[in-house]
Amino acid sequence: MIALNPGVFRAYDIRGLVGRDLDPDFAEELGRACGTLFTRRGLTRAVAGHDCRATSPEYLDRLCLGLSSAGVDVITLGLISTPVLYYAVKHFGLEAGVMVTASHNPPEYNGFKVWCGATTLHGEGVTALYDLMAARDFVRAERPGLVSRHDVVPAYLEELSSQLTLSRPLKVVVDGGNGAAGEITASLLECVGCEVIRLFCEPDGTFPNHHPDPVVEENARRLSELVRRSGADLGVGLDGDGDRIGAVDETGRLLYGDQVLTLYARSLLRRRPGQTVIGDVKCSHLLFRDIEEHGGVPVMAATGHSLMKAKLIETGAALAGEMSGHMFFSDRFFGFDDASYAALRLVEVLDENPGVPLSRLLGWPRTANTPEMRVDCPEEIKFAVVAKALEHFRDLAARHGWRLDDTDGVRLTLPRAWGLVRASNTQAALVLRFEGEDAQALAHVRGIMEPAISGFVSGFAGS
Repeated sequence: MIALNPGVFRAYDIRGLVGRDLDPDFAEELGRACGTLFTRRGLTRAVAGHDCRATSPEYLDRLCLGLSSAGVDVITLGLISTPVLYYAVKHFGLEAGVMVTASHNPPEYNGFKVWCGATTLHGEGVTALYDLMAARDFVRAERPGLVSRHDVVPAYLEELSSQLTLSRPLKVVVDGGNGAAGEITASLLECVGCEVIRLFCEPDGTFPNHHPDPVVEENARRLSELVRRSGADLGVGLDGDGDRIGAVDETGRLLYGDQVLTLYARSLLRRRPGQTVIGDVKCSHLLFRDIEEHGGVPVMAATGHSLMKAKLIETGAALAGEMSGHMFFSDRFFGFDDASYAALRLVEVLDENPGVPLSRLLGWPRTANTPEMRVDCPEEIKFAVVAKALEHFRDLAARHGWRLDDTDGVRLTLPRAWGLVRASNTQAALVLRFEGEDAQALAHVRGIMEPAISGFVSGFAGS
């Protein structure tokens, strides 16, 4: 096996370069580690699936060998989206599963997401897998577990589609990004009566048409064009493994994740006032204000799909979402992030508002804002840079009477603007976002934060 690289064991999944960080032997050893973790928690049955990357089928086979060696019976699901794996955990009444996927990373990457207990592993749970692999402290069962195969997609489509019957026909363009969820999402929307136009729904792990990140405008360009050209009511974009959604309105405009979350929240709160709704630290202040104005309880939380799922359980929230397009429904669903189900709920929002196009549903005041920006920062210093920024901006906030939130990095709120810097959990980068009531307010907060952050990066890199 290639040398074990602790850097691939990230905050909420395992992800690295094929051939440098990961190979089939790594997949089998990880299976042994997962099997050991599962069985020591009394979990002797698990599900496993894979995305459409070239290495994923072999990695799944070797992963299952490792799981089986620890005495775990494994139900393999074949090529599926990550949410279908999560669904299978619930469908079979289990608490364990492993998905072979690198989500929206480029084709040369692969990785794994691990469900254990009530949700996916994160933080110390992922570290525990590294420790098991480093020590090779594996359970070796006298009788290997059984490996069987099951197609769970029909049950998934039947259960989810039973929630909605459209009152009128809606036309939706689905851009699968050549990932694992395009056909599943298109089929689900057809089951509830949508006319679906497919775009790049054929799985292809080389991602030949565009990078499978649906919340980047360039990646959504052809989706937007087809929505306008076809007269569709809505366009839906999916990431590589189907747990993140991007949405395009009928004019071709790409909506930010916090805007989509707001539409879900309003729909929820009309039916269930007083519910808690969670947004991540990158979301607009308008989201949290909107939730409160519509009778909900807003909560700001750290970014990360596993962290969000855990926060959902901790708070008992009915709904959560991130700027990146991860959407989590406990209302009528299982609390995990599923772009196919999120597409269904967005269609439901349109159906609840007859005669009002998606472009006119939000009605937020116009602000000046940036998208999520990533600044390259070496892995070994990115958290130190954020710690230094926290110290600096905390002092600045105290002197000026500004508000500072350290839930995840630094979110600094001025009277008419706010800015965020946090360390990416998936890349060697810092994540920045800024918003102001107008261009002048936006420029002001950027002028305060960006030069300081740049200076901290240069200082640590040169030391």
